[in-house]
Amino acid sequence: MRRTMKALLPIALALAAPALAQQQDDPAGRYAQAMSDTASLERFIRQQEEQVRSQEAEVASLERQLVEIETTNRQVQPLMDQMVNTLARFVELDVPFLLDIRTKRVRELQDTMSRSDVTVSEKYRLILEAYQTELDYGRTLEAYEGRLGTGADARTVEFARLGRVSLMYRTIDGSETGYWDASQKTWVVDDSYRAKVEEALRVARGDGAPELLIVPVPVPQEVRS
Repeated sequence: MRRTMKALLPIALALAAPALAQQQDDPAGRYAQAMSDTASLERFIRQQEEQVRSQEAEVASLERQLVEIETTNRQVQPLMDQMVNTLARFVELDVPFLLDIRTKRVRELQDTMSRSDVTVSEKYRLILEAYQTELDYGRTLEAYEGRLGTGADARTVEFARLGRVSLMYRTIDGSETGYWDASQKTWVVDDSYRAKVEEALRVARGDGAPELLIVPVPVPQEVRS
């Protein structure tokens, strides 16, 4: 029996050797795994730090842009106010056609300039649109009805406007014809232009082909340097 036990002992040791070796290797494996996990965690932390730095740089850029926008707004607003005031003054001194419409447009622009719920870009667009409209007036022929005079002298007339060169009128019954004297800043009654005013009204309404019109125009002023 003892001989059998002695014979089996080397076999048992041989069979147990791999298990013992595996147990001895476990600490090293665990250490290696821990080192791998540490390296992976460090890479993750570095990536997160890079993302944080990138986000901080983006936030700083946005803050600079906001400051620049605010500065631009402060600089642009006075310019836009000046443009609107210049337009208002221009309408006041210009040939007095469509005054109600043009004055209302300027008033609405002035009200819009003080509104905080309207963006700077929209305000600027409206100003440019108003300037473009005024520019277009200078190259069009138009006929329209309106009121002339004030108080007891007020009456409805037909206006014929040739750009900003001439503004003429005729009463509805055709009894009076006249024009705006830009040099004197007043209306002049002149029935000698009756036929020409009627012709201008006809062309402006599209009732006839455009042709040479003889109309009252301001006398050229001498330019002095």
